Amino acid sequence: MVKAIRVHELGGPEVLKWEDVEVGEPKEGEVRVKNKAIGLNFIDVYFRKGVYKAPTVPYTPGVEACGVVTAVGPGLTGRQVGDLVAYAGQPMGSYAEEQILPADRVVPVPPSIDPTVAASLLLKGMTAQFLLRSCFKVEPGHTVLVHAAAGGVGSLLCQWANALGATVIGTVSTKEKAAQAKEDGCHHVIIYKEDDFVARVKEITSDNGVEVVYDSVGKDTFEGSLACLKTRGYMVSFGQSSGAPDPVPLSALAVKSLFLTRPSLFYYAVTRDELLGMVGEVFGNVQSGVLRVRVNHTYPLSEAAQAHEDLENRKTSGSVVLIP
Repeated sequence: MVKAIRVHELGGPEVLKWEDVEVGEPKEGEVRVKNKAIGLNFIDVYFRKGVYKAPTVPYTPGVEACGVVTAVGPGLTGRQVGDLVAYAGQPMGSYAEEQILPADRVVPVPPSIDPTVAASLLLKGMTAQFLLRSCFKVEPGHTVLVHAAAGGVGSLLCQWANALGATVIGTVSTKEKAAQAKEDGCHHVIIYKEDDFVARVKEITSDNGVEVVYDSVGKDTFEGSLACLKTRGYMVSFGQSSGAPDPVPLSALAVKSLFLTRPSLFYYAVTRDELLGMVGEVFGNVQSGVLRVRVNHTYPLSEAAQAHEDLENRKTSGSVVLIP
C-alpha cells in the first residue's frame, strides 16, 4: 500500500483526501514509478470542480510527475529499474507516492535537470512549446499578449517568446508579479487591476494590435483579448481560470477576419515521436538557459488541499510542486 490523494466527490479543496491505495505490479507495456516530485496544474482544479470530467469517481488527481522506475512490465525493453523519468498528460493519477504508467508516455530526464524542476516543467513546458511553435508560430517581429504572465505557463511563454524575437506584452494582478514578468522577458507589463489592458495594448502597439493572444484566464479577459488582436490575428484560448468565456458569435470574428482556437496539449503529443520532439525542445531550452523554471512553492503531497486553495486564490506565482 502507498499513500495518495483521493477525490470521492467534486467540490472545493477540502475534497482532496490523504488515503492508502493499492498500486499493484506493472503489466505488459507498463512501468511502476516512485514519484520524487509532482506538478500542480490548474487542470487539476478543473477536474476537482467538475469543469472537466474525470473518467471515474473516486479518482487520484494529477497529470504530471517525475520519479524513479521501481519495476517494469514483462518483456519491456528501453526502460529499466532506476531510470529517472517524467510524464505529463495522460493518465491521471500523479498525486501518489507510486503509480503505474504506460511506458510509452514516460520520458527520460537528463541528469542535469533536478526532479523538482522536471515535475514543475514538463506539462507547462510542453504547453508553452505547442502554443508558441504549433498553434501559432511566433517569429521575430511579432507582438504577443500573454495573460497571467507570472503564472506557471505564462512565465515560460514570456521567456520563450522573448527568445524567439517577439515583443512580449504581459498582464498580471500585482506589482510583485509585474516585477517577475519583467525578469521573464516581458517588454511591457500591464497590471490589469490598475489599467484597462485593451487600452494599454492599443497604446503600446500604436493601435495596430497584436498577432496573437495567449489567454488562460477565460471569462474575464476573452472579449478584451479579441479587441487586442490585429487583422487576421490569432486568439488562443487555452484555459479558463476565471470561468468559461461566454459563447462567441461568428460575426465577432468576421470583424477583423480573426482565428480562434481552443487547443489541448493531448492532441499535439499524440505519437511517441511528437512527445519526444516536444520534450527534447523543452529540456534543451532549460539546459541552454533560454528557460528558467521558477519553482516558487513546494508543499508536502499530504497538504495538496492547501496548495489548491493557494493556487485558486492567486497566492502563488511560477510553478507549484508537491513532494511525496
